[in-house]
Amino acid sequence: MAPQTAAHLARTTNCWLFKSEPDARYEKGKDISFSIDKFEKVGTESWDGVRNAQASGFMKNNMRNGHKALFYHSSCAVPGVAGLAEICKEAYPDHTAFDTKSPYHDPKSSRETPRWYMVDVKFVERLEHFVPLSVLQQIGAGLSHLTIEQRKDIAYLSDEQIHNIGQMPLLMPGRLSVQKPVLPIAFEAIVQMGKSGGFAHWTPSKGKKAKKQETA
Repeated sequence: MAPQTAAHLARTTNCWLFKSEPDARYEKGKDISFSIDKFEKVGTESWDGVRNAQASGFMKNNMRNGHKALFYHSSCAVPGVAGLAEICKEAYPDHTAFDTKSPYHDPKSSRETPRWYMVDVKFVERLEHFVPLSVLQQIGAGLSHLTIEQRKDIAYLSDEQIHNIGQMPLLMPGRLSVQKPVLPIAFEAIVQMGKSGGFAHWTPSKGKKAKKQETA
């Protein structure tokens, strides 16, 4: 089965992956980081500042109240899935585009004709076991790439779940700045990984491709 494109998957899924940078990074004097710790503290957050047309389109056209999401730490030493979230308010214009003091200001966007949209997401829970991108890459490479010991470590995952992790847009070339659609079977597999663990001792995949993706 060929991997589904992000655009095709977005029309059929109710599961998403939201990327956020946990480490401090300043733009126009404002720290734009947002970690799982901050998310848990505030409870609900407006997902503003998305300036990728496809990603903003997903929010405007495809995300609905009650849709589930993986909360993903990006652009950090160890990227990966840190927790779970849920969409609690459907798309509305991103007001940061109208604010000249905002890092996300866009002079081409107006209240009358907004270019960018956002949704509100609420914190659901922190995963007991952080799921690193490097582990997802190893699993996503397929059963033939796992050692006997590794397969035993994640014996709670079915072969179908492992196959569907490999279909995730997250593991494919190209990237969206904030969020991607997720196959429901892959979503549940990662939730199970977050509950059961067993992979903390795995070493990251070697090679240029894996090394590049580990910064996603």
